[in-house]
Amino acid sequence: MGVVHGQEMVLNIGPQHPATHGVLRLQVKTDGEVISEITPYLGYLHRCFEKHCENVTYEQVIPFTDRCDYLASMTMNFGYVVAVEKLMDIKVNDRVQHIRVIMAELQRIASHLLATGVFGLDLGAFTPFLHMLRDRERIIDLFEMTCGARLLYNYMWVGGLSHDLPKGFVEATLNFLDYFEPKIDEFENLLGHNKIFVERTADIGIMPAEVAINFGVTGPNLRASGIKWDLRKDDPYSIYDKFDFDIPVGQGIKGTIGDSWDRFYVRLQEIRESVKIVRQAIDQLPKDGDVHQSMPKKIRPPKGSIYSRTESPRGDLGYYIESDGSDTPSRLKMRSPAFTALGVLDEIAGGWLMSDVLAILGSLDIVLGEIDR
Repeated sequence: MGVVHGQEMVLNIGPQHPATHGVLRLQVKTDGEVISEITPYLGYLHRCFEKHCENVTYEQVIPFTDRCDYLASMTMNFGYVVAVEKLMDIKVNDRVQHIRVIMAELQRIASHLLATGVFGLDLGAFTPFLHMLRDRERIIDLFEMTCGARLLYNYMWVGGLSHDLPKGFVEATLNFLDYFEPKIDEFENLLGHNKIFVERTADIGIMPAEVAINFGVTGPNLRASGIKWDLRKDDPYSIYDKFDFDIPVGQGIKGTIGDSWDRFYVRLQEIRESVKIVRQAIDQLPKDGDVHQSMPKKIRPPKGSIYSRTESPRGDLGYYIESDGSDTPSRLKMRSPAFTALGVLDEIAGGWLMSDVLAILGSLDIVLGEIDR
């Protein structure tokens, strides 16, 4: 923490604290209410994900990926299986590809609903949180209908999926989207244009574009700083190049580009774009295709290494895998987008009041399961 001067005091926020979004300890140096320095302490949720992966087979890694970003388990599965398939040169059929995109984008909507709802809750807005949680439950119902699980899915497998879509899934999803689309405007009015919420977030915790780039920030946090970068468009994987959608960026509508309000607003706009992608994927969904068609009987990649990245709700999710030719990864490393987002906290939150620091932390949408691994 460095030297403490004059009336400065060192305080701990967390690890048992609702505003830290998990078991995170922030050691802050404060003079009254003004925070001069923030040091995050990690490791309270560490469970050796990468070391575990070196001691189980490639198939057995998938449930562990679920438990990293447990608010976006589908996209954690997606990133991993894409990496292994690239390493083994496995091509999956179009039906599998479309179903994966549908699930990943529904998961993005569910994750952003929780992120924006809890962000409002951090600032004292209780009602929008309940509304967003209600609609997130509808998505989780769709996941449960498909694979029987509500949080940790183990759904995307190397070469395919654990289950095909159940009867009635397409109709249920379209009914949900028809119900949900008008709600996005409601959420924007309820929270985004609320006078108190705007005063607590606009011009607070500004992250300039160069700071975001230097710290390796990705995803909605980077786009909120005005940089139009999304792997689904700029380095497409799966079949994202088949879909028409926009990349929302921060525009400084209520304050300055890259402030906490922009980070909230970009996520809300991304929900709209994910709805568009799901509609297109359902419209183009092939009726034929076995979801187990390309699954190898034994996953044993050739010797070599691969780095693959996908766009999770929190940003650039990377998997580096080294294979020695056996059925177990020789080395597996995961790049966590939330880790770099937390790394920028001291840079953008130093000098703000204690209450503002918690607002800035909430705007970054971190998940400790992914950071600690």
